[in-house]
Amino acid sequence: MNDVSIETQALETKASKQFNGEAFAMNIARALETSGQALAAYLKPRGNGELRDKPPGEVGEVIKTFSVVAEYWLSDQARASDLQTRLGKAYLDLWGSAVRRMAGAADAKPAIEPSPRDKRFTDPEWRSNQFFDFVLQLYLLTTQWAQDLVRNAEGIDPHTRKKAEFYVQQIVNAISPSNFVFTNPEVLRETLQSNGDNLVRGMKMLVEDIEAGHGSLRIRQSDPSNLVVGVNMATTPGKVIYQNELMQLIQYSPTTENVLRTPLLIVPPWINKYYILDLRPEKSYIKWCVDQGITVFAISWVNPDKELGKKTFADYMMDGPLAAMDVIEKVTGEMKVHAAGYCVGGTLLASTLAWLAEKRRVRVTSATFFAAQVDFTHAGDLLVFVDEDQISALERDMQAAGVLDGGKMAMAFNMLRSNDLIWSYVVSNYLKGQPPSSFDLLHWNSDATRMPAANHSYYLRNCYLENRLSTGTMVLDNTLLDLSKVKVPVYNLATREDHIAPAESVLYGSQFFGGPVKYVLSGSGHIAGVVNPPASGKYQFWTNDNIKDVKLADWLKNASEHKGSWWPDWRQWLEDLDAETVPARTAGSEAMPAIEDAPGSYVRVRA
Repeated sequence: MNDVSIETQALETKASKQFNGEAFAMNIARALETSGQALAAYLKPRGNGELRDKPPGEVGEVIKTFSVVAEYWLSDQARASDLQTRLGKAYLDLWGSAVRRMAGAADAKPAIEPSPRDKRFTDPEWRSNQFFDFVLQLYLLTTQWAQDLVRNAEGIDPHTRKKAEFYVQQIVNAISPSNFVFTNPEVLRETLQSNGDNLVRGMKMLVEDIEAGHGSLRIRQSDPSNLVVGVNMATTPGKVIYQNELMQLIQYSPTTENVLRTPLLIVPPWINKYYILDLRPEKSYIKWCVDQGITVFAISWVNPDKELGKKTFADYMMDGPLAAMDVIEKVTGEMKVHAAGYCVGGTLLASTLAWLAEKRRVRVTSATFFAAQVDFTHAGDLLVFVDEDQISALERDMQAAGVLDGGKMAMAFNMLRSNDLIWSYVVSNYLKGQPPSSFDLLHWNSDATRMPAANHSYYLRNCYLENRLSTGTMVLDNTLLDLSKVKVPVYNLATREDHIAPAESVLYGSQFFGGPVKYVLSGSGHIAGVVNPPASGKYQFWTNDNIKDVKLADWLKNASEHKGSWWPDWRQWLEDLDAETVPARTAGSEAMPAIEDAPGSYVRVRA
């Protein structure tokens, strides 16, 4: 008997010793009762008119997309027959392998195996138990066949193929045997060992999460008990010195005797809260900048309601970075700032720089972009959601509500990594009954904001759909934008595993600026690659001065690798541009007195 079989037998023996039939039956009854409460929580807002269900527009998109793929295969009898034959042969091979294994054949090799990186099937029983092994292989073969359907369908336009691949992946992720009690050995073992208590705990969490979503499931990804803005996160001392309808401007208190003369203005994305750059003190980019002798100002965007639904992209520019620059000048006397923009905040910053260039207004010494795009040719998986039909449908929904609910945008981002950000939590929370641990990054990820309909529509159409910013055809505040007129030095940071602003896209976008651009590639992804404090000693970054007409793979071949965080490299880059220092500035001034302590009140408004 091999080691895996011995381990499995020991686990089965342990489970049988702990199993209590009466307790199991009682807990199953309690779990069923609690699942009824979950259904009631789902139906309650629909019954009293707070929420009205209608068929999701995504269903129509899925049907339309799959119809194109099906038409290719079914329009030719030989193709359709070959399709059935291939799947049938795969299933026969699996059955033959299973029969040989049951007969005790030592050389019975599996018909297919999961990727070594697939975390769903790491439990030993997926291999040692013949039932689970068979179910796993059946699932993998079916998944492979479904993906081949899309991959091998000829004559499909690239956008339709990309949508089909995405939808297939969502479906196969959802039907994975790891997502169900009786086909997941780990969950089944836990159910027997705890006499079903895991299901009781899981159903209780399910009720709480549906109630928290006011009738929609809001999957908890982190324990919020010790993740409170202003208490455990966003604690860098500072003052809100200005506010308008769209933002509060925070100035942080200095910790050094002298500071760089030119202050830093941070323009965060408005899709989530600004404090991604001010998490726990040991992770806070803002705190690190303050400790490095930089006068830091940060925009904290409002969580808009229907009354702000008509606020446009131009309003966000005027009442955001431009208003902030005016306030900074009043407080510090400096007409120019180092400006940094993250994700869509970076896209807004780039648009603002082009607007300033067209107006011949000199307000910026340098620009830093964190995982931000100015060209959307290679914009990655989010392009799945972008075409005329989908945007028009979204605009109709937003017109009624005035805003796009932050939860919908959060779900779209989660679907890009649904195994990691959706189904792993479904299994852990609701099947295993294990609440998630405290994790500041995922807590921030779920702290989404609403978006004004006018602003979001403009962004989707001008950037993702029509790609106007890089082509010089984008009009903002009656001004034609031309990025080639932006002559300020640019530090353009991309992250290697980014699925939102792909590194290839950021590299390609670097060529559209008219001044010197330093393209830097950080290890990890869209968040961890940016929020990577030097003290953690994690990851690495790459530099290479050649950014013209080069693909990312070729850029990397000649790039220099540097261990650790990119933050010190960026700080040196700032100093090389302007090393002059002045005495540290306190937050606020007589002209702009403090309104309240950081992190302010706008950031506390939940969706």
